[in-house]
Amino acid sequence: MTDSFPLQNHLVAGREVLACLPSAGLADAEKPPLLFVHGAFAGAWMWADTYMPWFAQAGYPCYALSLRGHGNSSDRERIDWLSIGEYVEDLQVVAEWLETPAVLVGHSMGGFVVQKYLERHPALAAALLCAVPPQGLAASQFHMLFQKPGLFLELNNVMNGRQVSLDAIRESLFSQPVSESTLSRFRAKMQVESQRAMWDMTVFHLPTLPFTARPPLFIAGAEHDVMVPPFMVLATAHTYGVEAHMFKGMGHAITHERDWRETAEPLLDWLEAQVSGQTQHPRAENMAAPSGAYVNALA
Repeated sequence: MTDSFPLQNHLVAGREVLACLPSAGLADAEKPPLLFVHGAFAGAWMWADTYMPWFAQAGYPCYALSLRGHGNSSDRERIDWLSIGEYVEDLQVVAEWLETPAVLVGHSMGGFVVQKYLERHPALAAALLCAVPPQGLAASQFHMLFQKPGLFLELNNVMNGRQVSLDAIRESLFSQPVSESTLSRFRAKMQVESQRAMWDMTVFHLPTLPFTARPPLFIAGAEHDVMVPPFMVLATAHTYGVEAHMFKGMGHAITHERDWRETAEPLLDWLEAQVSGQTQHPRAENMAAPSGAYVNALA
């Protein structure tokens, strides 16, 4: 898929930005750019194989940034001291570099960064996928500690720069069958995360909700997510007064589950209705129609 939509690499004030743009025949000037924000331990790479070429095929210019300290962005040596506020600044810099107002798409920690960004900055719309809720990480940490204490302890190895087992990656990120090569690739690309940012998301830098801008929001989670369990996704949706979609049979890594297209399709439907002002859209070639993979969790 990426052969048809080659990635471009940019460096924006020290921030790595990947771009995947529609071909001339698919480009639509009315469709805004999508700006993807990765989660903890990851980078812009997590969007490059699946979501970016898929949405480019639907006519949307796609960009993904690596927050400072991640991927090929600067400040890798400072990773343990980087704050959520600095990640928000990264998002601001890249959003301004795009010049055209973008739809923000954040996964996990990236969804938290998007929420903090919206405190002071406008956005055309935003999608929060398996996002850390505005109430913070504490509930997730306690939930995993009591439900899966062995996995909780092993995942702490990532914070200490040690390698985790493929079984731990499978259990923490996936619910559907996943290849050993995919697991190995995730393990090779996973990196340490900022201790300060984790504390910020737990207690010190939670969103100040009364001051949060409220563009159209798409909020979704995964039925078998052990990192951001469904009850946390529902809490986010309730906080912002919108409905939540729950992807059935999925784990935290919805971008790389076997049926990841069934998570992208409802997001595309929402984009067409909310952003492009359309209620229906033509299916691009090779796009799978939804097959009951998501439910309206608040219906």
